Amino acid sequence: MRKAGYSAAAAVLLAAQTLLGQAQPGGTLRLAIQAEPKTFDPALAADEPSELVRYLTGGVLIRLNRQTQALEPELAVRWRLAKAGTELSLELRRGVTFSDGTPFSAVDVCDTLRRLADPALDSPAGEPFRGPGGGASCVVAGEYSVKLNFGEPMVAAERLLDQVAIQASRSPARERAVLGPFQLAEHKAGAYVRLARNPRYWKKDGKGAPLPYLDGIMLEIQRNRDFEMMRFRRGELDIVNNLDPELFDRLKEQMPGTAMDLGVSLDSEFLWFNQAAAAPVRAHKKAWFRSQGFRRAISETIRRRDLVKVVYRGHATPAVGPVSPANRLWFNAILREPEGSPKASLEHLMHSGYRLSAGILRDGSGNPVEFSIITNAGNRSRERMAAMIQQDLAQIGIRVSLAPMDFPSLIERITKTFDYEACLLGLIQTDLDPMAQTAVWLSSGHQHQWNPNQKTPETEWEAEIDRLMRAQSTQADAVKRKAAFDRVQQIVSEQAPFIYLVNRNALVAASPEVKNLAPAVLRPQTLWNAERLYLSQPRQVSRR
Repeated sequence: MRKAGYSAAAAVLLAAQTLLGQAQPGGTLRLAIQAEPKTFDPALAADEPSELVRYLTGGVLIRLNRQTQALEPELAVRWRLAKAGTELSLELRRGVTFSDGTPFSAVDVCDTLRRLADPALDSPAGEPFRGPGGGASCVVAGEYSVKLNFGEPMVAAERLLDQVAIQASRSPARERAVLGPFQLAEHKAGAYVRLARNPRYWKKDGKGAPLPYLDGIMLEIQRNRDFEMMRFRRGELDIVNNLDPELFDRLKEQMPGTAMDLGVSLDSEFLWFNQAAAAPVRAHKKAWFRSQGFRRAISETIRRRDLVKVVYRGHATPAVGPVSPANRLWFNAILREPEGSPKASLEHLMHSGYRLSAGILRDGSGNPVEFSIITNAGNRSRERMAAMIQQDLAQIGIRVSLAPMDFPSLIERITKTFDYEACLLGLIQTDLDPMAQTAVWLSSGHQHQWNPNQKTPETEWEAEIDRLMRAQSTQADAVKRKAAFDRVQQIVSEQAPFIYLVNRNALVAASPEVKNLAPAVLRPQTLWNAERLYLSQPRQVSRR
């Protein structure tokens, strides 16, 4: 009886604290990720699971607030861009230690940035720091003061630091010693990644209580999204990000108040053809893929509004180019959505020497026009889009075969072997500024996916994009900078190296037990303020 009475009193106290908005420390937040993280080295994170772990564990100098989209001080308390944008000075927070107790200082910042700038590492986050003017150099100006010097002006340099997790240069456990709210506690391949509270995290809430509130976050590796939703309905998962539109609508009906459509996101879905010189693609196909007229005809044939209606059930917007309309500052408003006219596309192709015979489109040498599209298996929206693109292109005599594959195999093909013809994938945007897309648009960039890592631009239009991207990165005049990036978007629209299809809405779900939730369209959506999230009924998750 005494035990029951204690439980009732505890429940009353818990309810009262929750009503007063007081965070309840402890407990483990549970959610699923759709693939194994490829790395736990924050400098090498490029896939979504690895980037999520970096976000939750990595301490950064400056953080982009995912709701206000304003920059906020983190490990750097002050910063100043000087010398015409070629020098960024930062004053660092004092009294901070890594999760293993190693003191944080300017040495860690410079060692991290030097590592990122090393071309041999080929760090995705380091791409903007490896510029044509010799790249960035970091100077320790004091125990808590650093200066970043650039070979040429970098007008948005401070925004890039949101992606840079500072590593401990003097710790033997370089990857595990972190400055973020959580630290890697356990990884069971194919099953889960368990993050535990960093007891030495420097942040406190407004009342002086230490953050984070949660004891940990369990990232369960679950590729089957139907099973993920079943577990969410059963209360075994607390949060679901990037919901499939059909599952979203079903959940909204079955569990009112848990599913949220945050509106059009910055993310895009697109198709591209493999133009890499070293790709094992037959010569006549590579000639198609390298033809602007061919790419434009494919783009014009695809009915984007049907994709929005059928695949995304209205939870998306037809894409017009590389920037989502949600990015009001940088979106080029003069660009127009392709009409989706198979008849007009076929006419253009026939004027270019193609001919339609017995329902089969052939090039000038008589080769039937056919190619395969790879995409990641299990991604319902992409598999359905690929099937609808297959149907659209069949109307002009093009035979498309679909080859869904597991995500690691797909990444291997598009980044290493280049053994594919076309790929349907998406790009996650974590910042509004064009500088965040440097690795995509520079011809030497590793995310210049249709033909990455070029020593010199292989086409005149790629050379022009290189020039414009460098111009906008050094241009202090906001109007001129916008004009340069508007022109980049226009060239991309004209040349169609990426055939942009849709900008999907940000669809998420969360249990009512998750408090302080403030979801944003920018990744990581529901987890951007993870250190302030708490559970109204804290619970632990046992290791499996």
